[in-house]
Amino acid sequence: MTPTLPSGSGFAPIRVGIPWRTTKEQQQGERKKLDYYFAAIKKAGAEPIDIRLNQPPAQLQAQLSELDGFVLPGSPADVDPSGYGATKHPKTNELDDNRDRTDFAILDHAFATGKPVLAICFGCQVLNVYLKGTLIQDLRAERPDSIAHGDTDLPPGATKGDIEHPVDFKGGSLLAGWNGTTAGKINSSHHQAIEKPGANLQITAKAADGIIEGVEWTGGPNWVVGVQWHPERMPNDALSQRLFAEFVTAAARSARGSVVQKA
Repeated sequence: MTPTLPSGSGFAPIRVGIPWRTTKEQQQGERKKLDYYFAAIKKAGAEPIDIRLNQPPAQLQAQLSELDGFVLPGSPADVDPSGYGATKHPKTNELDDNRDRTDFAILDHAFATGKPVLAICFGCQVLNVYLKGTLIQDLRAERPDSIAHGDTDLPPGATKGDIEHPVDFKGGSLLAGWNGTTAGKINSSHHQAIEKPGANLQITAKAADGIIEGVEWTGGPNWVVGVQWHPERMPNDALSQRLFAEFVTAAARSARGSVVQKA
């Protein structure tokens, strides 16, 4: 069943906002990796809408008000470390102020309106910083005993691409429930990770080396889930499909509530 509002009722399809991954990709029209998220949302039964990163605040707010939920995607940029009181590490990638600012505006709006958020990789990290958490700026430099989590952790000549590794989900968490067990396997493509979780973020997934791979909001009724891996690049994985389906269902539920309040 497609988790949209009832047909024939005059309701529009569920609309999910996804910001461009970087200002540069937006300017160049480079959609290859952005479209993985679009495909996952379409498969889950909703309509993905891109959110441009250089909109004036009033224009951005007007667009956000028309959307039912938000996916914060990955990015080759890193979150500005000044946002969590740190200086920029030599291994920290190029920053993108437009992306940071847009994601913060999305989170402000989503928490205020009760609209769901699925935060993926960079999105998970910016969610954590938004909630006053901190980040490990480079796993290989700051956690040298960690397992490989991205291409930069592989030896010279190794085949590049997403790295798969086991993960342990916290019993009773949403992620564990959707996975059907506390043991799972995910893909990794990141060099940063959550260090101290933000306010009301519960750690719900960890790799064998202790690196945080998933978090869930516990501070209220809002549906907010962050994952450090890339479910949009695992289209045939049961947990990945369930994750996007549950997010779209939450967006539909939020949209129905909004319609009821306006009636």
